[in-house]
Amino acid sequence: MTEGHPAEPDVPRGAGGALDLGSILLETTSLSETQLAEAQQRRAETGQRLTDLLVAAGWVSSDQVMEALSRQLDLPVRPSIQANTVNEELVKRIPIGFCKNHVLLPLQRDADGAVLVAVANPHELSPLDDLRLLFAGAEIRLELANQRTILGAINEVYDRGPDSTDALAEDAAEDLDHLADEISHEPQDLLESADDAPIIKLVNSLLQHAVKDRASDVHLEPFENEVRVRFRIDDVLYEPMKPLPRTIQASIVSRIKIMGGLNIAEKRLPQDGRIRLKIAGRDYDVRLSTVPIEHGERVVMRLLPRTQEMLNLERIGFNEKQLGTIERLISRPNGIVLVTGPTGSGKTTTLYGALSRINSTDKNIITIEDPVEIQLAGVSQIEVKPSIGLSFASGLRSVLRQDPNVILIGEIRDLETAEIAIQASLTGHLVFSTLHTNDAASAITRLVDMGVEPFLVASSLVAVLAQRLVRVLCKDCREAYDLSPEELNELGLREPERRVPGFKPSGCSACNYTGYHGRLGIFELMLVDDAIRGMVSENIDAKSIKQTAQREGMQSLRSDGARKVLQGTTSVAEIIRATEEESVVAQV
Repeated sequence: MTEGHPAEPDVPRGAGGALDLGSILLETTSLSETQLAEAQQRRAETGQRLTDLLVAAGWVSSDQVMEALSRQLDLPVRPSIQANTVNEELVKRIPIGFCKNHVLLPLQRDADGAVLVAVANPHELSPLDDLRLLFAGAEIRLELANQRTILGAINEVYDRGPDSTDALAEDAAEDLDHLADEISHEPQDLLESADDAPIIKLVNSLLQHAVKDRASDVHLEPFENEVRVRFRIDDVLYEPMKPLPRTIQASIVSRIKIMGGLNIAEKRLPQDGRIRLKIAGRDYDVRLSTVPIEHGERVVMRLLPRTQEMLNLERIGFNEKQLGTIERLISRPNGIVLVTGPTGSGKTTTLYGALSRINSTDKNIITIEDPVEIQLAGVSQIEVKPSIGLSFASGLRSVLRQDPNVILIGEIRDLETAEIAIQASLTGHLVFSTLHTNDAASAITRLVDMGVEPFLVASSLVAVLAQRLVRVLCKDCREAYDLSPEELNELGLREPERRVPGFKPSGCSACNYTGYHGRLGIFELMLVDDAIRGMVSENIDAKSIKQTAQREGMQSLRSDGARKVLQGTTSVAEIIRATEEESVVAQV
C-alpha cells in the first residue's frame, strides 16, 4: 500500500493523480475526517504508510484502498491471479526475491510487446524502471492487485519450476517406474534404490520446504494409491503439496531411515531415530518415528532447531512480573518446580529456558528424559531406555550419586519417581519436572492420587506453572475491531463504558492464509506459600486451593490470555480454544 500522495509524473498509464488518496477515501468510504487526521498524525510519528494505519485500525478495508488507488491513478483492478495464466517465460527472468520484496508479478506480454504487471504499490517507481531494463525497454502496463493475492500467486508460480517438490516427486516416480512391480510385490534391496539421486533430492526438498514453511512436524502417510504429505504449522496440519506417487513410498522411507540410522530391513515394528541437518545455515535435530500401517510405513519427523533463541523466556511469552518470580524460583538451592499442561503445550521448552538461564560452570545440571528433545551445552542429559531397565526411577537413583545441583525429570509418571524426586528436593537439590494436568492446583492432587503423602508434597513443592500455547496473530493482516460484550464476558473482563479494541485473524500469504504466525504461551503460576501448604497438608481439594491462590494474586490461564488479547497478540477465539476447561472468571 501507499501513502495518500499524488503519483509521480512517470507512473505508467493513468498518472493523473489529481485527487489525494485520503480525499477519495473520505468520499467513498465511511472514514471520518477525525480518523484520517489521527492516522496522519500517527504516520508523522511512526513513519508508517497512511493506508496501512487506516487498514490496521479497521477504518477502511484493503479492498477499499485498492478501489481508491484505482480511481486516483486510473488503473484497472485485478481481483484474482490464476497461476496457470501467468507467462512462465516472463517469470523466469525475474528472481523470486525481487517480486516478493516489491510485491509485483509480471503476468502477460500484450500483442504490442508491452508487459502487463500486477502491483500492490503503484507509487513505487524504482522496481518499474528495473523491469523496463529486464524486458529490453518494453512498456510496463500496470494492474492493481491485493498484496496477499500477488504474494500467493508468486508462491504458486515459482513452485512450478524444475526444482519444486512436486516436480522432484514426478522425476523420482519416473526414474523408478521400472521398479514399480518389484516395490509393489516383492522384497528388494531398497538401499540401492534409496541412494538414487532423485529420491535424495526429493527428501531434501521436503525438509527444506518444511523449514521454509516453519513446520514443526512432517507427516508421510501411505494410502492405497498415494502418499499424503502434511506439515504441522502452529499446531495445525496442512497439506502443502499434492500427494506423492505410491510407487516411490518404499524408497522414500528407506532414504529417511538411512538418514536416521534405522534398520531399513525392519518394516514390521515401529522404530525411532534422530537426524542432524543443516538447512539455510541453521542446525536442526530431527526426531524420526516410523510405524507400520496397512499400506506401508507411516513416517513422522519432528524438526527441532538447535538454537538458543527458542529458549528465551521472554520470547516464550512471560511478562516482566512472571519473569521476576521465575528468576527467584530457579535461583533456589532446593525444592520442586512443576510445569503442567497437555502434550504439546511447550512444557519442555519452558523448562529448558529456565535451565539455560542458570546454566553455568558452578552448577552441575543433569536431566533424565524420554526422549532428549533439546540439546543444551554444559548439561548432562540421560535418555531413558526401559528395554534395558533404564527407567526414570532407576536413572534418578544413579543421578543422585552424581553430585547434582539441579535435576530435570522429563515427567513424573509413577509413585516411585515422585518419591525419589521429593527426597532429592528435601536433601538439597532443585528439581524440575512436568505433569499432565489441566491447571496448577490439580498437580497437587495428582501427586497425592499417585500415593505421595500430602505432608511430603507440602514440604517439597515450591511452585507449579500451568501453561498452554496459543497462536499469534499475523501482524501483516490482522484486523482491528471492538470486542463484543459476549467476548468480554468469555474472557472474564468487566464490560466497561468505553469500547475495548482487539484484533482478529484475516489471512495473507505471509501466514499461509491462516491469520496466525507463530505461537507463544499463556501461563498460570501458583506459588506454594504457607496458606496453600497448610491446605495441601490437610488434603484439601484442588478447586479450593485454586480459589485461595487467586485471592492471593495468582493469574489464571484465561486471565493471562485476556491480557494478551488486549495487547493485540492473539485472538479471543484462540484463548477460548486453549482454556476451554477454565471455569473461574478472572477479573482484570
